[in-house]
Amino acid sequence: MRIRNVTLLAALLVIALNNSNSQAQVGPVEEHLPRKADTTLQRLDQMHLPSEPVSLGPPEAKPIRLNPNVSVSLALSPDGALQSSPGSAHPVTIGLNKEGIGNGFPNFQVQNAPPDTSGAVGRTQFVQWVNTSFAIFDKATGNRLLGPIKGKFLWQGLGGSPTTKVPCEETNDGDPIVSYDRVANRWVLSQFSVNGGVFAQCIAVSETSDALGKYHRYEYESPAFNDYPHMGVWRDAYYFSYNMFEGLSGSRACAYERRKMLIGNPGAKEQCIQLQPQFFGIQPSDTDGRKFAAVGRPNYFVGLGTAPNTLLLWKFHVDFANKNNTTMGVGPTRQPDAVIPVARYNLACSGTGGTCLPQPGTSRQLDSLGERLMFRLAYRKFPTTESLVLNHSVDIGPPTGRTAVRWYEIRNPNAPQPTIFQQGTFSPDATHRWMGSIAMDKMGNIAVAYNITGNGQKPGVAFTARAPNDPPGIMGVETVIKAGGGIQDTSSTHLSRWGDYSGLTVDPVDDCTFWFTTEFQGTNGVFNWRTSIAKFKLNSCH
Repeated sequence: MRIRNVTLLAALLVIALNNSNSQAQVGPVEEHLPRKADTTLQRLDQMHLPSEPVSLGPPEAKPIRLNPNVSVSLALSPDGALQSSPGSAHPVTIGLNKEGIGNGFPNFQVQNAPPDTSGAVGRTQFVQWVNTSFAIFDKATGNRLLGPIKGKFLWQGLGGSPTTKVPCEETNDGDPIVSYDRVANRWVLSQFSVNGGVFAQCIAVSETSDALGKYHRYEYESPAFNDYPHMGVWRDAYYFSYNMFEGLSGSRACAYERRKMLIGNPGAKEQCIQLQPQFFGIQPSDTDGRKFAAVGRPNYFVGLGTAPNTLLLWKFHVDFANKNNTTMGVGPTRQPDAVIPVARYNLACSGTGGTCLPQPGTSRQLDSLGERLMFRLAYRKFPTTESLVLNHSVDIGPPTGRTAVRWYEIRNPNAPQPTIFQQGTFSPDATHRWMGSIAMDKMGNIAVAYNITGNGQKPGVAFTARAPNDPPGIMGVETVIKAGGGIQDTSSTHLSRWGDYSGLTVDPVDDCTFWFTTEFQGTNGVFNWRTSIAKFKLNSCH
């Protein structure tokens, strides 16, 4: 009976979405070649790259671009999946735990906030990119191998000559994503260009597993402001999602021709689909482990529901040989393939998804970005099942109204009506938790890492984890990775922007070790953010 009710609710929600948007139309599948493409003649560590910081004037806060469809909820409900006490203590080994790029890092000046911290682990290296600069580290020792380097220098010379430049090498606008293709053993580095007269996405794919080596470089033009890009590695394509502004609105999903990008073919196509304005903040699925989904399986895009207490799932199937065979969603208005009911939740910050995170000793609060899913939507294939894990920030409701991390595991997402296998809202004490990232190791252990803050807790970094035999929806004891050393505040300046996103990835060598990078506050002040790079492993994974 319960299954029937869930299925009926999902069907009714799909009908409601279709009826309410029957007059709205989206464009056809758009296909483009890159504006520019090449392969670097030199290794990255042999290119002429400035090592000293270039002063760009006073630092600036990036404007926050929230979901325009969020309405304030004045009647919050108690969270339907609340975990109010910690679960089991799982033995863990914490390895490298160091500071990344940020205030006090050699040859680096903070110019923007938030840092948009992104990072991934490869075979021998860890690459971290914060807003407009990246660095490459030896993953065994933590030693810096190269950087920080301004992101645009990765596309230096793409225009063909010093006098003929293209946006990707001329502007340094950030919103970076670092990914590691675990099957091909390649780095995929990307940032957008939005201030050079052309909106563009800049993508670089390494020639080998060495992040210091040569790169195949691409610049793809966007029809509008391609904000908040996020990426997933899949068998047939590198999939991206964008939040569109300045001429378009709603999420945009794009697929880039992975097979050709891996060999530097300048004919690597881009296929994009624009969703309607009410669909915002979706994430593409990103493969962990060395097993892709079965041949022909679509990439899964997931977002928060337009109806209360739901998730939306799209199946993006791309055909680079014939764009007429490319599909995403249902019908001409690209409705989601599935509406997935979940336990009751409230968006963070009293249902607004806005600014409410407290800090000790000040009334200054931090923003939550609680109106969207957090990066990544991590996919893993097991012998008999497939799993997606994802998270976002919620308000646990009365009487405390704390911000907490809500997480989900969706099993077998290609089913006609996927359902939630397990879910939980981790809030075992008075601390606020947000800006999470989630992943699963090869044994099925799930880890969630995030920021922590509160009236007695300066902004720092922590994680929790669960084993497959734990009760469903229950995370274990929390571990603090980096205690906060200050608050984001001065007597004269207020900066609420925080994080934008973080990154938890799984080591491709042992498929057990989690690597996490995110922002924390080291000392009191503004525009003095720092970042952490840490690794940890559940001892049960071997």
